[in-house]
Amino acid sequence: MKPSSWGQAASVYLDRRVLAILFLGFSEGLPLALTGSTLSIWLREGGVSKTAIGLFALVTMPYALKFVWAPLIDRLRLPVMTRLFGRRRGWALVAQAGLMAALIGLGSTNPVTDLWWTAMLAVVVAFFSASQDIVVDAYRVEVLEEHQQAAGAAILVLGYRFGMLAAGAGALYLAEFFGWHVAYYVMAGLVAVGMVTILLNREPKVADTAESKARERHVADWLAARPHLTGWKADLLAWIYGAVVAPFVEFMTRPAWAAILLFIACYKLGDVLAGVMSAPFYVDLGFEKTEIANVTKLFGLWATIVGGLIGGVLVGRVGVLRGLLVGGLMQMLSNLGYVMLAQVGHDVSALAVTVALENVCGGIATAAFVAYLSSLCNTAYTATQYALLSSFYKLGGDLFGASSGWLAERMDWSSFFLLSTGGAVPGLLVLLWLMSRPRRDEAVVKV
Repeated sequence: MKPSSWGQAASVYLDRRVLAILFLGFSEGLPLALTGSTLSIWLREGGVSKTAIGLFALVTMPYALKFVWAPLIDRLRLPVMTRLFGRRRGWALVAQAGLMAALIGLGSTNPVTDLWWTAMLAVVVAFFSASQDIVVDAYRVEVLEEHQQAAGAAILVLGYRFGMLAAGAGALYLAEFFGWHVAYYVMAGLVAVGMVTILLNREPKVADTAESKARERHVADWLAARPHLTGWKADLLAWIYGAVVAPFVEFMTRPAWAAILLFIACYKLGDVLAGVMSAPFYVDLGFEKTEIANVTKLFGLWATIVGGLIGGVLVGRVGVLRGLLVGGLMQMLSNLGYVMLAQVGHDVSALAVTVALENVCGGIATAAFVAYLSSLCNTAYTATQYALLSSFYKLGGDLFGASSGWLAERMDWSSFFLLSTGGAVPGLLVLLWLMSRPRRDEAVVKV
């Protein structure tokens, strides 16, 4: 049920469970810049070509493929860890420990002489980061009530940006004064924030839905009619169905499911295309690392906070689909700020305007988008379904973003960012089609 006033919509941020998502959002956001914009600056300073930097978007492919191993994280019990900490918390701690080790390894490489090692360890970082995301996203969806999901999405964006601030401005400052290796070692230490958060919070209690129970009874009946499938064979088949098949089958029985996946893949294409090349763009305009850190990370953080909180309240009041439309239009138009900056050149004030537009509008759109993905999940299959949905988003972004360097090499910056603005159009068209569907088809996206 929607809150009756804007004040009630905003008060949900004071709930202890919602506040806990802030720190888990930090945990999710920390690794992203370390394989993205921060790593791009390190590569560019080392003389790596823009085409190669663009191709480095592919090192984050594990985010797009995490639905492959999400069923294991969703259903498989870890020895000792599950018994001590629970299903979600046990997996989270294992993923975070692996992430810490991988960041130390990445920070020990030299991209000038060992570019392939840098790429390989960046993939390992992305793998453990994606595994952490599977757990944290499932935890968030399961621990929050339905009316808290929009606020949870907004506060996740806020924490996410704090994590990116640490891995962005924080890492750049450290790299400026102590070198890139120290910067990455310190970032590895900050993974402990997520580990402490997991330890201080309880395991969510999640009951199977009536539909999931009916599906599993159907499998049990099917196995009972085949006496040759007994013992470990029957247990394995039942587990595979419940963990792997059922989450996908349940989603694909929903109206317009293919259009929903297409929308998820397309919604932020324009934003991704601009974002992949934003750091090389700043470097080419002559901005120093400290200027980039001060404006795009520190100042940009507060712009994103404003956008994310507005987005959470907006979705709480007008609903997910309308919030997505408003956020998507604003996100698309904000890319024009890069065109303006390309014309102005090295000007800190112009950079601040560009970043403010991008981050406020992007914060609104992202809060609505995360709430949308959360609302699509059946609580019996939270981790697997959320991983599938977010993987479609990441897959579209990776494939589109990987071409960004090639495109930037062949056109001026103004033309490139105009192209990125047009990249938002397909997602908005699919969204308008979804909004035109009868209300009974919108039940699966209601918050």
